[in-house]
Amino acid sequence: MKAEILASALAAAREAAAAAAEVILHYWKRGVEVEIKGDATPVTIADREAEQAIRKRLRAALPEASIYGEEYGLDGARDGLLWLVDPLDGTKSFVRRTPFFSTQIALMERGELVLGVSSAPVYGETMWASAGGGSWFEGGRVQVAATADMAQASISTGNVKTLTADARWAALGAMIRDSNRIRGYGDFCHYHLLARGALDLVVESDVNILDVAALAVIVREAGGVFTDLDGQPPTLETRSVLAGAPAIHAQALQRFSRNHN
Repeated sequence: MKAEILASALAAAREAAAAAAEVILHYWKRGVEVEIKGDATPVTIADREAEQAIRKRLRAALPEASIYGEEYGLDGARDGLLWLVDPLDGTKSFVRRTPFFSTQIALMERGELVLGVSSAPVYGETMWASAGGGSWFEGGRVQVAATADMAQASISTGNVKTLTADARWAALGAMIRDSNRIRGYGDFCHYHLLARGALDLVVESDVNILDVAALAVIVREAGGVFTDLDGQPPTLETRSVLAGAPAIHAQALQRFSRNHN
């Protein structure tokens, strides 16, 4: 993708995230009714209106791109240029009045993620990144930590329900024992912390690509490594995450590989 087109697309994604933030903050203040979707997950008018606001701006900026959104599905083809949108990732947190939810917008070009915007309006953070352009937070570039020893590493877990039934659960336990500390920041939060050098490893076994596509670009452009638990790069079918500072990611992947079912 040409640099000027990528820059324009990133600007549009940031504008779209800001528009979604207005919708989300409006409903955060007034409250919403909750519906339960067919997959037993909640959805609100905030999710739907935020995605509509995002789609409007993305279509205007890059009309040739398809859009795959959490609430309205796929509009267009999966190959070529594809926007990946989760307008309100963390609806359960939103309805329970906790600030750990965000808007996630990423752009994929022929299967490769090339930009990402992660906006958490109530939490008060927005991060963004583009291929070759670095990761940005509060007007400055950020970098993952240089941690190289598991004994000094900080690990965070998100949704690991599936992992508890896997042989790799024991490997995670050993890593936790060998690490400096364990936390469970979850959602966008631990990826932001990883990209800013405040964490060294994130482990999740139950995700959707819409949850993490933008965060994958942000971590990667901050110098981190972002794969699934098998070490594969993110795709539309990705369901797990192993993300970290390069040396710690390599050690974690080796430990998980030795304990795979």
